[in-house]
Amino acid sequence: MTTHTDDTKTTGYAAEVPVRLNWSQHAPEVYKAMIRLDTAAKRGLDPVLYELVKIRASQINHCALCLDMHTKDALAAGESVERIVQLAAWEESRHFYTEKELAAIELTEAVTVLTDGFVSDEVYAKAAGHFDEPELAQLIAAITTINAWNRFGVTCRMTPGHYTPGGHA
Repeated sequence: MTTHTDDTKTTGYAAEVPVRLNWSQHAPEVYKAMIRLDTAAKRGLDPVLYELVKIRASQINHCALCLDMHTKDALAAGESVERIVQLAAWEESRHFYTEKELAAIELTEAVTVLTDGFVSDEVYAKAAGHFDEPELAQLIAAITTINAWNRFGVTCRMTPGHYTPGGHA
């Protein structure tokens, strides 16, 4: 059986797709502002919940870099592999999560997928029932911020696999 190694030497695996644009190098002030926004958005949120939200949005947006980063950070924060794996099918795996986490995950999906045109009153009310207003505002900020990161990662084709947990703390 062929294994993938951390030093990026591979046998039998496809070649790593090159990055299209190192946007942070060419727009350093925007990158620094995103770091500040990310730091501000997570204040007051449970670190594990914060990572679950980031993973779920990144799954929806197909951002490989963010999936790599936030699954590693979630594991480092004490999250279980099982809950991370089940997150993509959370509706069928509800028993892995608390009601508060489920409300946050559902809100994450509603904010991330705006093709329906809005976040429903039902989804918002469910989240508002589990988070006080300041915490809900922070949660919405965290969801919005990871969606922005995802757009940079996907558009610029940022490469996963090289992140070390806590690397962007």
